[in-house]
Amino acid sequence: MLLPWFFEQFPLYLAPMAGVSDKIFRQLCKEYGADVLTTEFVSAEGIFRRNARTREYLDFDEIERPIGVQLFGADAKHMAEAARQVVDWVRPDFIDLNFGCPVNKVVSRNGGSALLKDCSTLASVATAVVRAIAPVPVTAKIRIGWDANSINATRVARLLVDAGIAAITVHGRTRAQGYAGAADWDIIGEVAAAVPIPVIGNGDLSSAADVAKRRRENGVAGTMIGRAAMRAPWIFNQIKEYLASGQMVDAPSLSEKWNLVLRHCQLAVREWGAEEPAIRAMRARLMAYSWTMPNGKRLREHFAHVSTLAEVKAIAAEDILNQESTNMEQEKVKNAIPVLLLS
Repeated sequence: MLLPWFFEQFPLYLAPMAGVSDKIFRQLCKEYGADVLTTEFVSAEGIFRRNARTREYLDFDEIERPIGVQLFGADAKHMAEAARQVVDWVRPDFIDLNFGCPVNKVVSRNGGSALLKDCSTLASVATAVVRAIAPVPVTAKIRIGWDANSINATRVARLLVDAGIAAITVHGRTRAQGYAGAADWDIIGEVAAAVPIPVIGNGDLSSAADVAKRRRENGVAGTMIGRAAMRAPWIFNQIKEYLASGQMVDAPSLSEKWNLVLRHCQLAVREWGAEEPAIRAMRARLMAYSWTMPNGKRLREHFAHVSTLAEVKAIAAEDILNQESTNMEQEKVKNAIPVLLLS
């Protein structure tokens, strides 16, 4: 089944990221222009065994559509049944199959990128899921290979096409690389040229210019943004404006960034129903936001210990005040320069 958003636009996906792309963050990214969302990856075995905690990961709101649920697993029958249950429970717009996760606890169970070494099982899983939930579309995410000696993304992509997969996301690193080193966009481009379905490129996309370059040079039908969105969710709007007009939209002001941070914290507290565990869980997210702020290093030192909304608000107020004071001093120096030069 075709995915309509590829006919309407060059879609920008928010990457599924464990512990990051929860409902709150997905909706914030949607507000900033993300076109397609995907849940955090979900264990098919957990769904198959009706694990209550696993089912919580499936929760989403209608405003998030189009949204897919990403499943991982290596048992074709269980994956097919899990996909059927997900479709019955929450009616996602698509199911995404995780054949790319490099994390040991997933790979050790023959899930994620481990299946890049077992193409017959990968193909049987994809085929089983496609057949189980038709006409709901199934997509897949892969890496370019297990390691540098086994680059097989094009072969895997062709197998997925034969299985009935509707679109493929390719992360431009091997499993052995993890998230280190450079993503190989030449291989992503080779995959895009080799298959008749949309290929979404993923890896080292940190600016609107990066996305424009990959769209132009590598023939991808869309892009998926991960770590850059953690630091700057507004990147989606910047990309859209740049692709449409060639003009770069300014990042939000420091005050606007802090408003986003505080709103994210408040929504987390509401979702958790308990302030301290919610804010502690937000520490890593706050660290990510800090990378876009002038005093990031100092902020990270503070964020490592926060446990209440009041503490985050105090840090925000102090940071904004310090930055305003710095800007005023810089303006004084700037205005004094002509006088100094003439004296």
